[in-house]
Amino acid sequence: MADTATHPSSPVDAPASRPRATRVALAVYLVAVIVYALFAGDRLRSHSPDNHFAYLADAFLHGTLAVRCDADVAHHIACPPGGGGNDWARFGDRWFVAFPAFPAVVYMLPVALFGRDFPNRAFDVLLAGLAPALLYLFLDRLSRQGLSRRSWRENLGLTALFAFGSVYFFTAVQGAVWFTAHVIGAALGAAFLLTALNASRPFAAGALLGLSFHTRTSTLLAAVFFGLEAIRVHRLAGETEASTDDDLLTRAVRYARSTDWRAVLGKVLRFSVPVLAALAVYMLLNKLRFGDWRETGYRFLQIRWQTRILRWGLFNFHYLSRNLAVALALLPWISRVAPYIQVSRHGLALWVTTPQYLELLRPARVSRLATNLIVAALAIASLDLLYQNSGWVQFGYRFSNDFALLLIGALAVNGRPWRRVGWALLVVAIAVNVFGAATFERPGNVYLGDNTAEGMFQPD
Repeated sequence: MADTATHPSSPVDAPASRPRATRVALAVYLVAVIVYALFAGDRLRSHSPDNHFAYLADAFLHGTLAVRCDADVAHHIACPPGGGGNDWARFGDRWFVAFPAFPAVVYMLPVALFGRDFPNRAFDVLLAGLAPALLYLFLDRLSRQGLSRRSWRENLGLTALFAFGSVYFFTAVQGAVWFTAHVIGAALGAAFLLTALNASRPFAAGALLGLSFHTRTSTLLAAVFFGLEAIRVHRLAGETEASTDDDLLTRAVRYARSTDWRAVLGKVLRFSVPVLAALAVYMLLNKLRFGDWRETGYRFLQIRWQTRILRWGLFNFHYLSRNLAVALALLPWISRVAPYIQVSRHGLALWVTTPQYLELLRPARVSRLATNLIVAALAIASLDLLYQNSGWVQFGYRFSNDFALLLIGALAVNGRPWRRVGWALLVVAIAVNVFGAATFERPGNVYLGDNTAEGMFQPD
């Protein structure tokens, strides 16, 4: 039976007075796409020079895993773009895209219709509206089920916080390979939350997480959320809650004894089938491309810090101090001369781009659902923080797109009501990220041209 004992009280506005969620979600999608298109501007007319997924989609359509190069330029700098620099992998005499491949599957239809060099930035803007729309549906479901006290207006505000008041904003208007993965990954992440909430649709949740893994690898750890949700909602009838006066071990034992583990296991098994299938496909692709099911191809990237990857690997404690500094400490520099503000190409700290995240350090209330969301976010963040790249080049810590939806969900459940201060802080967050979306990868000398990606704090 559901764990109703941990549910908050009824939402601020009664379900009958709330507008239909699908209509609001559609409006959110349309507004987001229009705003993103305005900020993308002239980019919409051309493809990104880093349109790796279009090349990979073209390869899939022609029955190969390697990038197809025109015969007259195959051995010159024109194929792939940049002569194989900028995150192309060379193995033997062929070029590959080492990144997880699901975005290329999404690209297959426009590539088939318009060719490899279709204006992918415009297509990305159309995709970018999906995550905010699906997020609103998730927040609305929390309220309607009594898991959140938020009114529909507050849910709309939290949706705006993600869409325009977080680093997702600048991400959505780029169209380059790294940002495309975040856009598609966020949409899959929001759809995963809708199906994983209350562990209600295990197979669908597993399938969506599998696709998310084939888009942004670290998001596989969101599986923690589904497992914790299955435990939260399957309580044995007649069992009492553990007292807060008990010690931690006693409470844990009592909680475990009051859980219907057979029901939990059934849900987890159904969830695991598509996830394991996705892992099997990933290993098969590695084998077909690089001759080894364990080889992802990242060590074949033609980049300046390849030596770092070969020495320390893709994930290592060696990278943690740099990544923590980027995610939590970087501030803008204020100058007396134009452009007056300068930003490191490592970007800005999370609490600078989205100050609302600080509220999670001292929530207004505590619930198991919010705890589950935060634990899953921390699991994903822990892997991102051990990664060899800080996200450089970026306006803010772009890897937070992997777990931002989980944090927004926790704010919806545990956060304080949005009165004047809450709405004012939303305006501040949007203003900061409007600046990022308007200036990133644009002329103006805002972003300091440093080379600290090659060595920061710890020598490589």
